[in-house]
Amino acid sequence: MSSHEVLGRRVDMPVEIRAATAFMAMYSVPTAAAQALIDYTGLEILQFRPGRGLCGLVFVDYVDGDLGPYNEFGVTFMVRNHRGRGRSSVLGDLRALATGQAGALIHQLPVDGEFTLAAGRGIWGFPKILADFEADHTSDVRRGKVSQDGRLIAELTVKQGIPTPGGGANTSLEAYSHVDGVTRHTAWDMNPSGVRSRLGGAELRLGNHPIATELRSLGLPRRALMTTTIPDLQMTFGDAAKV
Repeated sequence: MSSHEVLGRRVDMPVEIRAATAFMAMYSVPTAAAQALIDYTGLEILQFRPGRGLCGLVFVDYVDGDLGPYNEFGVTFMVRNHRGRGRSSVLGDLRALATGQAGALIHQLPVDGEFTLAAGRGIWGFPKILADFEADHTSDVRRGKVSQDGRLIAELTVKQGIPTPGGGANTSLEAYSHVDGVTRHTAWDMNPSGVRSRLGGAELRLGNHPIATELRSLGLPRRALMTTTIPDLQMTFGDAAKV
């Protein structure tokens, strides 16, 4: 078992998140605009239909885990597995989505904890920055607001949908990250329960922060493809490896 020193504390791998809650909205975005944002990683946007990629906005409340309690807001893109760069097609991308072979690039990741910021950047290369949060993970309508230095990044509200058959399924994804000129991939296992999903169901307000400007370049705000609420989420993160 490997371990890492973070701010004077030892973090053993894999890192376990024993209790968290989350809500998210998934958006259709232009492939070209999304690719321009992530070219720095060397990865390729996955296309679920010609000319369109998938961007997810997610608020997570980490209640009990190896890195302590904290809030997080993620801007993610579905990407092709790095082992298949330059060889895929829309049909191949859809097959990858259906079989769990696609990856998720963590493009932006504001958090409100110093320790998780240091661990996220140092262990996995996750692009964590410190920010301020207001979040409601328990009401029928979930609401999250994230700002930095008084500048609004995003405010997202998500209405609950219908229960997902089985309440959710164990999922394993390749999580991609990039800091300091290095792209990495990490095994990311999720065990959700009580999952509810629906078409649409989100309201998004963007502020004047640079991350908000990026999201506007993708044509947001617009109607969400799908929204999801997860009242009970467990996760495991393995060690990162360079792409």
